[in-house]
Amino acid sequence: MSDSQSTPPSEPTANPEPAMDANPHPEQALQQEDPLSVAQAEVAKLTAVNAELADQFLRAKAEAENARRRAEEEVSKARKFAVESFAESLLPVADSLTAGLAIADATAEQLREGSEATLRQLKSALERHKVLEINPDAGAKFDPHQHQAISVVPAEQEPNTVVTVLQKGYLIADRVLRPALVTVSAPK
Repeated sequence: MSDSQSTPPSEPTANPEPAMDANPHPEQALQQEDPLSVAQAEVAKLTAVNAELADQFLRAKAEAENARRRAEEEVSKARKFAVESFAESLLPVADSLTAGLAIADATAEQLREGSEATLRQLKSALERHKVLEINPDAGAKFDPHQHQAISVVPAEQEPNTVVTVLQKGYLIADRVLRPALVTVSAPK
């Protein structure tokens, strides 16, 4: 054998097929697996997600229903007991009237003093609950939002001003409960 017939050991031999164990795309490996098992795994995963979302939905629905029920109960209680505080503040007024009527031989002066004291109690109770008088002074500008003109009379004051108050009005928390009944000066 001669040296010319041997192949040099330094040259690598070309391998036309790539190695099977080194796959650069793992998804392709999954696709190469059984498609039925891949689909079943995906269905199982989606079923679990669906069950979790259904549970969250039911819990949220129950929570919303409980919140709605509690709110309805609060509104019902508020309506039922809305006047409780107001009625409580009127009890001393009722007690004073009862005590005044219990005195059989009261003089006119005693009755007047008792009535004035009871009226002060009543006004105080109304003011505590934001029920305020509308009692415009003579000459005040007529306000159709708070006053109701019963008549227009000739007067020596500016037109459309209050001449007299026939009946006081009342506000409750900036809302007219009853307008003041007034006479108004006529235009000249």
